[in-house]
Parts: sequence; C-alpha cells; structure tokens
Amino acid sequence: MSAGSGSRAIIAALAANAGIAVAKFIGYLVTGSSSMLAESVHSVADTSNQGLLLLGKKRAEREATAEHPFGFGRDRYFYSFVVALLLFSLGAVFSLYEGVHKIADPHPVESPLVAIGILAVAIVLESYSFRTAIHESRPLKGNRSWWRFIRESTQPELPVVLLEDFGALVGLALALVGVGLAMITGNGVWDGLGTVGIGLLLGAIAVVLIIEMKSLLIGEGAGPTTLRTITQALEGGRVERVVHIKTQYLGPDELLIGAKIAMPPGLRLEDVAQAIDDAEQRIRAAVPEARIIYLEPDLDRSQHIS
Repeated sequence: MSAGSGSRAIIAALAANAGIAVAKFIGYLVTGSSSMLAESVHSVADTSNQGLLLLGKKRAEREATAEHPFGFGRDRYFYSFVVALLLFSLGAVFSLYEGVHKIADPHPVESPLVAIGILAVAIVLESYSFRTAIHESRPLKGNRSWWRFIRESTQPELPVVLLEDFGALVGLALALVGVGLAMITGNGVWDGLGTVGIGLLLGAIAVVLIIEMKSLLIGEGAGPTTLRTITQALEGGRVERVVHIKTQYLGPDELLIGAKIAMPPGLRLEDVAQAIDDAEQRIRAAVPEARIIYLEPDLDRSQHIS
C-alpha cells in the first residue's frame, strides 16, 4: 500500500468524524438523548484515532538509528494498538455506562426529530468515509474475504478504519432505532437500550483490533503463501534447498528474513558469496517487502545420513 492511499482513507475518516462529532454534540444538547451522547463520544474518539494513525505513519518514516537499527516501522502498529484501546475505553465503556444509567433512570427524549435528522446526516458522512476505506482496501484485499483481509493484513491503518467505519454505521443505526422507539413509545428506556447496544458493538470491534494489533506489534512472520514464495525464490542456482527459515515484519512494508541454505560442498568463497547475492535478488524480485535478508550457507547434511 502506498503511503498516499492509506492516508486518503484516514483523512476522509477524520474529516467525516470531526463534522459528525460537532453535529452529534449539538443534537445531544438539544435532545438530551443518551444515544446521541454516546455517539458524540464515539465520534470524538474516532476523530482522535484518525489523528493517531496519521501520527504513527509519520513517526514510522524516521531513519534508523544506532539504538533502533531496524528503523521505526512498528510505530504504525503501536499507534494502531493505542487506537484500539481508546475505542474500547472512550467508546465502549462510556457508552455502556451511559446506557445503563439511562435505563435505570429513563427520561423522555426532547426534540427527537432533531436527533433523527442529525443521525441521518451522520449516516451519509460515515457512508462516504466507509466507501473511501473500501475503495483503498480493494487492491490489497485481492480475492480474500473482508474478514480474512482484516485478520491477515500487515497494514494496520485500513483494517482499523474499515472496522471503525463499519461500527460507526451500525452504531448510528442502533441510535436511530433507540431514539425512534423512545419517541414512538414515550419511554426513554429504548434510548438507553440503544446506547448499550452501541457500547457492546464498540467493545467487540475494539477487542478484535486489540488482538490483531497486539499480534503485529510483538512480531508476526510472513503468511504461508509469502513464505512459500520466498522458499521457492531461494531454491535455485547453487542453493540446493532451504534448511530452515524465519521471517518477521519490522513494519507493514519491511520484512526481515533469516535462512540457512544448503549448498554443494567444494564451492569457492567467491562462488558462495555470488550465490547468496543471487538468492537475495531473487527474493526481492518475488517479494518486494523483503528489505533485510540474512542467509547462512551450509552443507546439505541430510544427503549424507544413511
């Protein structure tokens, strides 16, 4: 993914969420709806999250230093993990608290038509943001399902934006139902139930993101398809076979590869060095994100085991 494509989705989400947050807070002040308050806090959290994602992308571009010789690519994973924590704490926990409070002490929703109008506008804006995220994700998604893309992607920003926008749209629908039922029945409990639904939804999305971002943050290796491609690229020329191989993503676009490769006995040092250089070139041609490669030559001792 180019830096531009990921940033476009983030900026679209940031602009939409900032506008929605202002509108929702106005709606809450007018109506007193707990669903509107929960959605307002949700949008504020989402806006902050987009800012954190942009900050993570910027900090990841720093040059490597002696203290961090492999660079700062994992900053993008760290800030995405922080985003997931904020979504859980500011979004889910607050919504659940506000919903339970409203159910325990229900009040009628004032000016519900104002709330419904604001929620309808918010749905339009969130739909635009969601559409942008889908458009930017399709080239990376390929033939995978959306769930597999979210689970397997090493690019943290687009899965985060996709899940946030999806959760926002479903949350808006829940808020709309809660306010609508509260208006029809005159019972504010429905508004509280809608708020609890928003909290549970945000909690589920946050847990998924926390699990996925934690896995990337502590270090994930290449997937089976990529690993197979690397192995096939290695085995050629004077490389007889791959004895063992380990990989790890140092960032979304930077893969570290370490492998022990079996080579025929009797090779001159110059031939070994050339074989390693050739193998590295084959890997980089097959897997462009393979930036750091360490290859250790060895004899294929399995051939000598009787």
